[in-house]
Amino acid sequence: MNRHSRLTAVLDTITDSGYVDVAELAKRLQVSPSTIRRDLTQLSQQNLLARTHGGAVPTSVNYDLPVRYRRASSGEEKVRIGRAVAALVPDGAVVGLTGGTTTTEAARSLAERAPATDPAFTIVTNAINIASELTVRRHLKLVMTGGVARMHSFELTGPLAYDTLAQIDLDVAILGVNALDPTWGAKVADEDEAQINRLMAERARTTIIVADSSKLSARAFVRVCPLGEIDVLVTDAGAGADDVARIREAGVRVVVA
Repeated sequence: MNRHSRLTAVLDTITDSGYVDVAELAKRLQVSPSTIRRDLTQLSQQNLLARTHGGAVPTSVNYDLPVRYRRASSGEEKVRIGRAVAALVPDGAVVGLTGGTTTTEAARSLAERAPATDPAFTIVTNAINIASELTVRRHLKLVMTGGVARMHSFELTGPLAYDTLAQIDLDVAILGVNALDPTWGAKVADEDEAQINRLMAERARTTIIVADSSKLSARAFVRVCPLGEIDVLVTDAGAGADDVARIREAGVRVVVA
């Protein structure tokens, strides 16, 4: 793992967990503790985290490492997932997209599709970063929910967002999650974001979860929906065979990108 990927992994961990431990992170990333300490010092100097004894915690300006900043390190897996998802969406569909690095790759892949209809797609999103990228795409119709901006994820949540979604029917909802548990279903780290994901799924004919293989063994705070309400999971080849089998047994179509 190169340094850029390692720094991103550190920030991803601190965003998801609220804390990083030097020894634990060194073991997981297969580097020395001194390397992790140097990484934490560098990120602390950029005010992206605050050092503690034996680790680090987020600072008030750690915005979940904005997606546009993370693009170079999104990983080929997420790019492949994004392309696979876009291939599942019919021309002219109304598509709901929540925030996240993998949903952003799906949005980019949709935007790169040659328009066969006018508009090629209607995109409904609460993600500020996705909207900013798609605004200049003339062959797309873009609809943003209202809501209150959440700094850590660049998503809009709250009653205004709920009211917008209540008035819209979606052909496809593409949801990013923090975890996909074979027993409990799709989960995220925040209850407000869970409500947005839940509403998009309820308003859609087809619900697609995008999750790289690390999410299939992860834990998260709030459940979005059980597996029975998910139509498709798009993940990468690193997904464990047992997890994939259990998800398929629940009636979810699994696409491995």
